[in-house]
Amino acid sequence: MTLKSLMLGTALAMLGVTAVSAETWNIAVTDVEGLERLQAEWGPFKAALDAATGHTFEFFPVSSRSAAAEALRGETVDFVVTGPAEYIIINTLTKATPLIGFGRPDYRCAIIVRADAGIDSMDDLKGKKVAFGDIGSTSNMLCPMQLMADYGVDPVTEIDKVHTSTNIAHEALKGGDVAAIGINEGSWINGARGKDTSVPYGFFKVLARSGDLPNDMLLVGAHVPAEVQALVRDSIIENKDQIIAAITEHEENDKYVGMDLVTIEDASYNRVRSMYTTAGYPQFDTFLGE
Repeated sequence: MTLKSLMLGTALAMLGVTAVSAETWNIAVTDVEGLERLQAEWGPFKAALDAATGHTFEFFPVSSRSAAAEALRGETVDFVVTGPAEYIIINTLTKATPLIGFGRPDYRCAIIVRADAGIDSMDDLKGKKVAFGDIGSTSNMLCPMQLMADYGVDPVTEIDKVHTSTNIAHEALKGGDVAAIGINEGSWINGARGKDTSVPYGFFKVLARSGDLPNDMLLVGAHVPAEVQALVRDSIIENKDQIIAAITEHEENDKYVGMDLVTIEDASYNRVRSMYTTAGYPQFDTFLGE
């Protein structure tokens, strides 16, 4: 914030008036590398955010989740689009907080098995090989592991776990190389499963599925003034239709089609903290897989 705007804000505050001068803020997206991709995939969102808030947002490319956290801690980035698992670590390291939730439809996880494998309960997976997605993924690792624990199976000590991509996990399950996959159910159905016509529909079955997962989000750095946080939050909610259309304009953001934008609080992510603990990572201070 400039000295001029700070002095103006102080003077107005003495009169009981709150004002937020237009400023420029840096915004990052944790799973998109490079300025060119940011502009292509999130440029419409940035433009809609500018229009809704009256502020200017500039892209700040980050090469990793750790880089995003360091930029927040150094106050060189102000807002970040990220997921639930990433948020838990970023919050621990920087005290950044969630501002707006990206309510994704069908955002849940599941444990999938072959229908002919004779696996009818979670106990049947004890001692068997189970494939999960990327290390640290909310829906492809942490949630499925929590789901197993909810049904009485320790995912750390009672199964043989491996990590791989969704497509490879799907093929491994189909070929009998793993007994089950823990996966983002919506992505699997619309991706690897939906495109696989080599087996009949009833070839796989859902052994268990979770409830809806906490939202992806736009989070805000602890250094951003409270009045700016409130203005950005309220402006997004008031203009949600235009902003949703902007987010979903690029096909890389198809996972958000049908989404809603909602206000959220840190407590909504305590479930994800429990998932980290269940998976054997109770400190919340390290990005898994980096």
